[in-house]
Amino acid sequence: MSKIAVVFWSGTGNTEAMANAIVEGIKTTDVEVDLIQVEDFKADDIEGYDGVIFGCPAMGDEVLEEDSFEPFFAEAEAKLNGVPVALFGSYGWGGGKWMEDWVERTKNAGAKLFSDGLIAENAPDDGVLEECKQLGRDFAKSL
Repeated sequence: MSKIAVVFWSGTGNTEAMANAIVEGIKTTDVEVDLIQVEDFKADDIEGYDGVIFGCPAMGDEVLEEDSFEPFFAEAEAKLNGVPVALFGSYGWGGGKWMEDWVERTKNAGAKLFSDGLIAENAPDDGVLEECKQLGRDFAKSL
């Protein structure tokens, strides 16, 4: 049976709500899923999963969260070659440049990127939460 890690950082709860919806979508399939805060996940843990879905909001000048997520992801990039990956997160300003940059980094790391990133402006509404569930279902079925 395939297994997915949904690894995220959330400051206000918006990205966490998206992560929970993604997990809900995965659970409608026959794929196992672990929901993990980034502080509890190490780059080497990637090897124990068939796919990883990363979530992080935009911070500061449209960058990944700098204290926990960015240092983790910088290390994880070396482990992503050939790994199925999806990205998601929320933002409160700007136009999503942080996600464009993150998608590019992930592609450059050699990951099998599932989509170009799912984003929500501020708190995810019902429509975005449904997109999150669909992302979870579709990603799980792709493995």
